[in-house]
Amino acid sequence: MSPSQQGKQPAVVRYGRLDASLDHVDTAIASTRELLLAQQHPDGYWCGELEADTTLESDYIMLHTLLGTGNEGRMQRALQEILRHQNADGGWSIYHGGPSNISATVKAYFAFKLMGWSVDHPVLVKAREWILAHGGAVEVNTYTKLYLCFFGQYDYNAVPAIPPEIVLFPKWFYFNIYEISSWSRTILVPLSIAYAKKPFKKIPADHGIDELFIGGREKANLHLRWEKKILSWRNFFLVFDRMTHWAERIHVRPLRAIALKKAERWMLEHMEMSDGLGSIYPAMLNAIIALRCQGYSLDDPQVIRALDEFEKLGIEENAVDEHSLPTFRMQPCMSPVWDTAYTVFVLGEAGVSRDDPRLLKAADWMLSKEVRHKGDWSVKVPNVEPGGWYFEFNNEFYPDVDDSAQVLLALNKVENPRERYQYEVGQRAIRWIWAMQCKNGGWASFDKDNTKMIFQHIPFADHNAMLDPPTVDITGRILEMLANYGIPNSDRRVQRAIQFIYREQEPDGSWFGRWGVNYLYGTFLVLRGLEAMGVWNHEPQIQQAAEWIRMVQNADGGWGERCASYDDPSLRGVGPSTASQTAWAILGLLAAGDTRSDSVAKGIRWLLQQQNPDGSWNEEEYTGTGFPRVFYLAYHMYRNYFPLLALTTYRRAMQAEAVGKAS
Repeated sequence: MSPSQQGKQPAVVRYGRLDASLDHVDTAIASTRELLLAQQHPDGYWCGELEADTTLESDYIMLHTLLGTGNEGRMQRALQEILRHQNADGGWSIYHGGPSNISATVKAYFAFKLMGWSVDHPVLVKAREWILAHGGAVEVNTYTKLYLCFFGQYDYNAVPAIPPEIVLFPKWFYFNIYEISSWSRTILVPLSIAYAKKPFKKIPADHGIDELFIGGREKANLHLRWEKKILSWRNFFLVFDRMTHWAERIHVRPLRAIALKKAERWMLEHMEMSDGLGSIYPAMLNAIIALRCQGYSLDDPQVIRALDEFEKLGIEENAVDEHSLPTFRMQPCMSPVWDTAYTVFVLGEAGVSRDDPRLLKAADWMLSKEVRHKGDWSVKVPNVEPGGWYFEFNNEFYPDVDDSAQVLLALNKVENPRERYQYEVGQRAIRWIWAMQCKNGGWASFDKDNTKMIFQHIPFADHNAMLDPPTVDITGRILEMLANYGIPNSDRRVQRAIQFIYREQEPDGSWFGRWGVNYLYGTFLVLRGLEAMGVWNHEPQIQQAAEWIRMVQNADGGWGERCASYDDPSLRGVGPSTASQTAWAILGLLAAGDTRSDSVAKGIRWLLQQQNPDGSWNEEEYTGTGFPRVFYLAYHMYRNYFPLLALTTYRRAMQAEAVGKAS
């Protein structure tokens, strides 16, 4: 008990017949604060595991089989990791607790076949039954089809064309590689080289997957189907796709050699000052294949470096008991800047001193990661000095607006002896963020005005992430950051951002979350941004959002939302309670001025009840988003620093209320 509370009855959070003293909140805060401080790396940063689905392990096995490389033991352990996640129906899902997914299941099945498993193995029998019941291998996405082509298991003439000539389109052209999202750019440029070169690895017949095609592969229609509505954008692009394939077959490709050289040069340039191309798994994997297609040997320094960076994403895990086997899994990338920025910000909010040596070390580490070179963003924003931060250890071409805002929030919690330097870095980043504001007032992640929705109909765009439009979750975070740096509500640019947010609100009061699952994430970040900017919390938009949060609270007092809400918006706010999403809901309610409702009290109680003795929380659900409907993430640190922020924010609100009543 603190000195100010001695001789008094402790304040109590009440609802129903349950109560929890604020002393318990203080204890929980202290426990998690020490846990996070103990997890700091000696170099000053934090980096939790970034977990994804089994397609990464499947692709890992595919890549090393294609190259004839890899550690046999590691590949076997990757197979065990895949096996560990098979659903009861025989398939594999793309997020915890989700339905089986056709692309993930076909990839997993093929990985087992490549590793020599028999077609009659019960695991594969069950998987095959599920695949055939859901249309067979023809239903997988473009990237999966192309990877199958590498082994002769699909027809190159039937996959959507990805011609390398796209890199030759000038920047003023309506379609060029800078009009698609940065991640699509890094994935597609090397993939276009592979498409043009059409690599082929002969595998034993019993390693193939002909049995996954209804009626056999020879009789299957491998081509994309036309839309029933004749005049549609899909059919328009399919016509171009068929024309491209026709030109391929008759070798009418006069610019192919030039395009391949430019694609190779672009790829090599973008592999510099990074942890691999784009510092993300699919681009790094595709780059390795593309290098080999271009004639680079396995002992070439570029290939060695690319493979080394790729392998760094791997995590070895020992058997947890006598009934399990050691496993190996891959991360889609690493998140040190993001985790460090959030951890420093939350620790600062939780009372760690502004001049604490551990926070100073983290601040200096973040400052060392400032972007000082112009990347792809500068194509549309040419006359602005570089600034900001990326997500990973090194990714100089792709600073992230969202990360940059969070780093600035973190730096604002530190009293750095290099005050002038930190100030200059911060102002440089803010100028860059202002320059990245989109026409509609919002902010996207990596590019400005990347919004040509027509490109989503391109046949190879079925990964559902062709564009990088402005989103309310990023915009809300930026408003919070700008307010912390003294930018007033009256600023014209701030008003444009607020109007963008209002326009994007859903009829029920929630906001869509692009980078976290889903409406709980978007809504909490918007409400925090509006609160920081001093928007009156009785505005109807804010009260409607708060009411939506209260409405979707679970009976146990927590909140949860599964990735299924991206497929079916009626499922927004529906899912088992999780630590991170409960924290988001509480933070959203507190930002809306709700400090004393039963909803908030029950949420706080849920967090206290679910906390482990070491200050951590458990969380199996995926609450991070890569590509909506396609790729999801579990940030292992979300389960700890978001609840800590919620408890700390709640404690501060209670203190403010007590002071108000006393005065």
